Amino acid sequence: MKPYVNRGSRGVGATVVISSKVREGREAEYRQWQQKISETMRSFAGFQGLEVCPPISGEQRAWSVVFRFSSTGELTGWLDSEIRRRLLGEVRPLLEEPSALEVLPGEPPAREAVTAVISHNVRPGRERDFRRWQDKARKAQEKFPGFLGFEAFEPVPGVQEHWVVMFRYDTRERLDAWLESDARKKLLDEGREYFDYDVRTIASPFSGWFRFSGGAAQEQPPSWKQAMSVLLSLYPTVMILNLTVGRAFEAVLLPGYLAMFISNALSVALLTWVMMPFVNRIFASWLVPSGGSSLVTNMTGVFVMVLCFALFIAAFGLIDGWTGAP
Repeated sequence: MKPYVNRGSRGVGATVVISSKVREGREAEYRQWQQKISETMRSFAGFQGLEVCPPISGEQRAWSVVFRFSSTGELTGWLDSEIRRRLLGEVRPLLEEPSALEVLPGEPPAREAVTAVISHNVRPGRERDFRRWQDKARKAQEKFPGFLGFEAFEPVPGVQEHWVVMFRYDTRERLDAWLESDARKKLLDEGREYFDYDVRTIASPFSGWFRFSGGAAQEQPPSWKQAMSVLLSLYPTVMILNLTVGRAFEAVLLPGYLAMFISNALSVALLTWVMMPFVNRIFASWLVPSGGSSLVTNMTGVFVMVLCFALFIAAFGLIDGWTGAP
């Protein structure tokens, strides 16, 4: 059985997953509160990144917040701070029940992955049975395609009350294949006398195109910023290919279906290795602001993005007219 992590080393980084069930009709207030606590957290020493995952319809009712500090000591400084205690008091009326908090020490995965975080409420006196059951479950998981890793964490008095298991798969489909498998259902039936559990999954759209320097843990920009950045990279890429490679394909009478495939392959390659890294560097301070996101920062970035869109449209309109494009 894989050993449980020793939390005694305060120099090891730590990721925290917080799950909160927000009362119906209080979502807007919760968003405002989450923005406030996120900005406050960014000012603490050791903070490395944060991502807020809203509920997923039909799958996950709770809001999940994932953040990381560079050491467990610095994380403790945040968790024990007076300002955090005050902010938790403000959010309490918005929640159906107290939030669940899990601390996951160690470095984050180096490769892209979809992660499931499962907290287990183990019944008193059944801890040894749970360990044996978890070892059996891990061995079953390892036989499924796409399995990347597994970590288990014991409860920590005063920090988290539950046993936490975190495992990763290379795609969402393969993670779902395990979560919905007959093998897992059978294991859950065996373990019901030992524990209750709660599952959360963590992933981000476009995440393979957004990488930032500054530590092992990397914060993902909000989805709307990612979408604007992808569009800013995609539009000039497609236009340049249409005005160059596309014209060449027409000249040699290349079949349309083949020309489209080659153009798409070139677009993806240019986006992944040229345009997106370039846009990420230029807009890094807006995509993931080191001092925390604010209305002024967001609106300034949106204005620059829209200005870039307008300039590209005007420039390609002129080029299109000069070259006599249809």
